Amino acid sequence: MCGVKPQEGQDGGGQGGGSGSPMAAKGRPDRASHITKDMLPGPYPRTPEERAAAAKKYNLRVEDYEPYPDDGMGYGDYPKLPDRSQHERDPWYDWDHSDLRLNWGEPLHWDLDMYIRNRVDTSPTPVSWDVMCKHLFGFVAFMLFMFWVGETYPSYQPVGPKQYPYNNLYLERGGDPTKEPEPVVHYEI
Repeated sequence: MCGVKPQEGQDGGGQGGGSGSPMAAKGRPDRASHITKDMLPGPYPRTPEERAAAAKKYNLRVEDYEPYPDDGMGYGDYPKLPDRSQHERDPWYDWDHSDLRLNWGEPLHWDLDMYIRNRVDTSPTPVSWDVMCKHLFGFVAFMLFMFWVGETYPSYQPVGPKQYPYNNLYLERGGDPTKEPEPVVHYEI
């Protein structure tokens, strides 16, 4: 039963997961992932010793370790990594996981799913954002102006009257079959 805490003396439905069972090491079978307690963020580090222990836990130097602010969001001691996409990492380096450009044991960004290579690209662009915005808004303004001109001064293709065969469908339109219809001319010379 997901989300239901076992009562005192129960071990999660009799399938292991209790403190003495072999399933306790892997995690409870009624959970989707097998995240151990060591993998979860700990409490927010308040002392330099706790900060050093958290940096060691995440394979970071103490100078590089900066936790998320303790604002009640539940980040705990998880390191605040720079908001940079995977595009910015060296593509020629021999990564352990080349698709994500990550090495084993390296901490993942909290929002990794936003910064993988097929999502947000934070790498510098050859054209600055203000130039890109000027081009975009200039194009949109030009198109709106052209739509206005087209609505204000419409132009129509010259069209002649509809032509029908058999003397303009004389009989089909109820003409007298005993009389000769007047000839229809669709041109001027």
